[in-house]
Amino acid sequence: MIKVALIARSTLFTIKGGDTTQVINTAAELKKTGVEATIFKANEKIDHTKFDLLHFFNIVRPADHLYHIRKSKKPYVVSTIYLDYSDFDRHGRSKFYSLLFKTAGKQGSEYLKNIFRFMKKQDKLVSSEYLFGHLRSIKKVIENAHMLLPNSNSEYERLKRDTGTETKYEVIPNGIDLKIFGKLPKVERQDKVLCVAQVYGMKNQHKLIEACNQLDLPLDIIGKTPPNHVKYLDHCKVIAGNKTKFYDFMPQEELLSFYAGSKVHALPSWFETTGLSSLEAGVMGCNLVVGAGGDTKEYFSDYADYCTADDLNSIIIAVENAMKRSQNIGLRDLILSEYTWRKAAEKTKKAYENVLDEKR
Repeated sequence: MIKVALIARSTLFTIKGGDTTQVINTAAELKKTGVEATIFKANEKIDHTKFDLLHFFNIVRPADHLYHIRKSKKPYVVSTIYLDYSDFDRHGRSKFYSLLFKTAGKQGSEYLKNIFRFMKKQDKLVSSEYLFGHLRSIKKVIENAHMLLPNSNSEYERLKRDTGTETKYEVIPNGIDLKIFGKLPKVERQDKVLCVAQVYGMKNQHKLIEACNQLDLPLDIIGKTPPNHVKYLDHCKVIAGNKTKFYDFMPQEELLSFYAGSKVHALPSWFETTGLSSLEAGVMGCNLVVGAGGDTKEYFSDYADYCTADDLNSIIIAVENAMKRSQNIGLRDLILSEYTWRKAAEKTKKAYENVLDEKR
């Protein structure tokens, strides 16, 4: 039996994001394949000797990885989840932060954000080696990795371009939980828009609110706001029309009736590696509106209406088109066949086996 430690950010369960869903579901499905998978936060003490290999998440947080790489001397793989915040940082923030991040550049900006979280005690500095540089740290993680596990080919190509490094990789697509999303609940679908995501500027809910105001469409926004973005939620509530409703974070089981009861799910983000809620909404029969930034087209191809985050008119057109379309059965079939956590776990296990075979 393969024994693996899944190591993720220290705030994995207190500030839940797409990586939280990915880590939890990967571990659960790996166990069904016979892999002994244990989840750890990066700041926890780990007895590395009990594991055959380590599996890290979030290459943009290399401080979480460096200590365990040095301490364990175990083979490891990395689910890179390589987000690119640069367009949002330069064009979607206030003037002060836009200027700051333009000056710092892509890698410098991520370094500043991580340092800010450490200083505010919103995250743990697991390895002080990180202080010598963000890009330097990422390169070290990549160069010593036995395999990278990006969520798409375009994610890997972006990482290779930005860092100038490459190594063996295997695409492990994100997925949906068949146990929860395998069947459509019997709910009457209404002509309304739904957005399930953390509520902050990167996800661009304020522009979606403006679009739905102009189209006079009901809009449900479901999600928690990260600690440093409370003012953004306040702004969204100020500009919201009387047809917009806000809900806090919900477990996936509670989201079912919202997905199944909405004609459109819109996530006009500046950037997504996938957009897990788009997968969940798509398999629940929603027509999708997604931001064109990131890796979304590799997942959704012609099954979604795409928009540009800073172009209100493009969001309006995409939402309007999605509302007019009949229900997209082909998208549901695609997700059920290609994008499930069960399939992701099978591919992940195969990657583990390949790494361990090479080490023997």
